Amino acid sequence: MAAGVLPTGQTACFDAAGRPVPCPGSGQDAAFAPPDPYGPGRFQAAAPGLVKDQATGLLWPRDAGLAGFPRPWGEALELVAASARDGLFGRYDWRLPNRRELRSLISYAAARPALPPGHPFQNVFTGWYWSSTTAAVAAAYAWYVYLEGGRMFYGKKDQDCLIWPVAGVSDMPATGQERCFDGQGREIACAGTGQDGELRSGRPWPTPRFELQGDGVLDRLTGLVWAARADAANGLTHWEQALAVCASLGHGRWRLPNINELESLVDAGQSRPALPAGHPFAAVGEAYWSSTTSAFETNWAHALYLHKGAVGVGFKSAREFLVWPVRGPLP
Repeated sequence: MAAGVLPTGQTACFDAAGRPVPCPGSGQDAAFAPPDPYGPGRFQAAAPGLVKDQATGLLWPRDAGLAGFPRPWGEALELVAASARDGLFGRYDWRLPNRRELRSLISYAAARPALPPGHPFQNVFTGWYWSSTTAAVAAAYAWYVYLEGGRMFYGKKDQDCLIWPVAGVSDMPATGQERCFDGQGREIACAGTGQDGELRSGRPWPTPRFELQGDGVLDRLTGLVWAARADAANGLTHWEQALAVCASLGHGRWRLPNINELESLVDAGQSRPALPAGHPFAAVGEAYWSSTTSAFETNWAHALYLHKGAVGVGFKSAREFLVWPVRGPLP
C-alpha cells in the first residue's frame, strides 16, 4: 500500500450506467483494493468521549456536533483553540484538522454519511465540515469536506460550516501548505493561528520529492510511480475509456488511480496546478478521472480538479476528464 495513502473503502464495481459488474479485470478501484486490515475495529474507544482511528492514529471526538451549530472559519479556529486550552477530554493538542486529516475519515463505499460502515460517531451531519487549510487558488476561501458524499471543495471563510476537531499525531503526509491567511485572504503571520500553515501536521516531504524513472516519476513521499506525461489519452475521455487506456499500457503495469492516490499529489500551497513547484510532469491538465465510483450515484465517478486541488465527481458517460496512469505499490 502507498505510504500514507488510505484505501478508499470500495469493494464493489459498477459500469458507466451504475450497474454492478465483476471487479476482476475491470481496472476499477475495488479490483486493486488491499484487504482491509481493520474492518469494524478501525475505530476504537480511547477514553470517554474519544475515538481513535487505528488507520491513522488520530483521535476524534465521538460527538461530531460538539460545536453545537455551524460557524465561520475564524470562529472555528478559535473554538478549537479554546478546546485545547481547556483540555477537552483530557487533551491539550486539539486542532482544526487539515484537509488530509479530515478526508481520512471518508469511506468511498458509503454515503449519507460517507463514513466507514459501523463507525461509532454520533451527531454526524451530512453537511460541510471545515478544515484548517486555506485554498491556495483563492485565499479568502478554505477547504471543507462534504459528509454526504465525500466531495472536497472550498468555501468562503465567512460562511457557516460544521466543526470536528482532531488530536494526536499521524503518519499521513503533510498538505504542503506553509503560509497563513485571514478571512479576507490577506497573508498574515502564522504564529498562534492554529491554521494548517502554522501546524504543518503530518509527515514532512522528502527532498527532492520526485525522481524520474524511465517513463515514470517516483513520488518518494508515497512510493507511487506516475506517468511522466499526465495525459495518456491525448485529451478528454469518458470514464470507461480512461480505464481501458490505462489497461492498454505496458501489459497491465499501469492503472487508473483511485481518488486517494490522485489527491496525494496535491500541494495545498499551490494552484494552477496544485502540484509541488518544480514538479517534472509534462502535459498537466485541469481535471482527472479516478477509478473510484461515487457511492452517492454509481453512474458517477470521483475526479480530481488539479488546477484547484478539489475532489469532485463526474458523470461516467461524459467525455470531460483526462487520464493520468499510476503504478504500484500494490498488495
